[in-house]
Order: sequence, then C-alpha cells, then structure tokens
Amino acid sequence: MLAITSLLSPHYAARINRIIQSLETRFGIDDVQATPEPHITYQLAGVRKLSSLHAVLREVADSTQPFEVHTTGLGVFPGPTPTIYIPVLRTNALNQLHQCILAATAPLCLRTDKFSGPDCWLPHISLALHDTTPELLGPVMQYLNQQTFNLRLTIDNLTILRKHGDLYLREAVFALPGVQEPV
Repeated sequence: MLAITSLLSPHYAARINRIIQSLETRFGIDDVQATPEPHITYQLAGVRKLSSLHAVLREVADSTQPFEVHTTGLGVFPGPTPTIYIPVLRTNALNQLHQCILAATAPLCLRTDKFSGPDCWLPHISLALHDTTPELLGPVMQYLNQQTFNLRLTIDNLTILRKHGDLYLREAVFALPGVQEPV
C-alpha cells in the first residue's frame, strides 16, 4: 500500500517530531516514527502502475493552488491500540483536493482503505499509533493537554509515501504551483 499525503513544512514537521520524541522518552511509544515525516493522509491505496499514479498526481498538483488549513485540539481513534492525533479542520479547499485525488486515482487503484472515502475521511496528523494502550491513553493525553495544537499549515505538496523495510519514506513529491520541490 502507498499513502497519498501532503508533508508538513519543515518548521511544523520539526515541531511534531519533537512532540513524538517526547512521547517516546516519557512513555516508550515510538511506532509512529515508522513514518519519519509528519503528514496529512488523503488515501491509502494499492495501485496497478506507479508511473500512472505519478502522472495523475502531477496533474492534480499542477491544478491546485497552495492553501491554508488549521488544526486544533487532540483526537483519539479508540481500540486496543488507540491512535492519538491532531485533527485538521476540513475546509472547502481541503475537501476539493481530497475529491480530486480520489477521482484521479480511482481507475488506478487495486484497493483502498475504507477510511479514505469522503464520508469517513478525517484528516489528521498522527502523534501515536500501534504501540499505545488504553492504560497509557490517560497519562499521554494528560501530558499532551499541557500544549496547544492550533497550527496554521500550508498545503503546498502532494507526496507518495511507500514502505521501505520498516519505514514509510518519500516515493515522490509533487509541489503545487509556485512552490519549490522539497529536498
């Protein structure tokens, strides 16, 4: 499976990574670090032809102007290994980009995850996942609650993340118009 995402700017990526590192230091949770670059995910998908995915995402990126989104608060996807995240507030521009990505990639996808659909998609930035427990949830949330998570982010790229060993790393980055490609 590939992840179609937008990477955070270096400034905000560093801030999120500092939070993630503090969670490892204080609570021993570090599975989220399998994706070293903080991001917002639009879709998880298996695709027929990677070169075709590159082409359609380049088209979507070229036709999308950079725009701002905001985050606020904290959220939890419950379960035996709860996911802790920062919600990204949905806007018309963000919803339109998500719809464009889904429409452009639909003919290429062998499979997608159920949470990528427009009715279930909840854009977010993950802080902890896979190695959390219900018992850790209270102390971790109490610790995180000492901070604010009101961020103003610029969506200026589409990025494919691909699994390489234990990590999800950049496969390709497509800058939106007027933005230099991230290094």
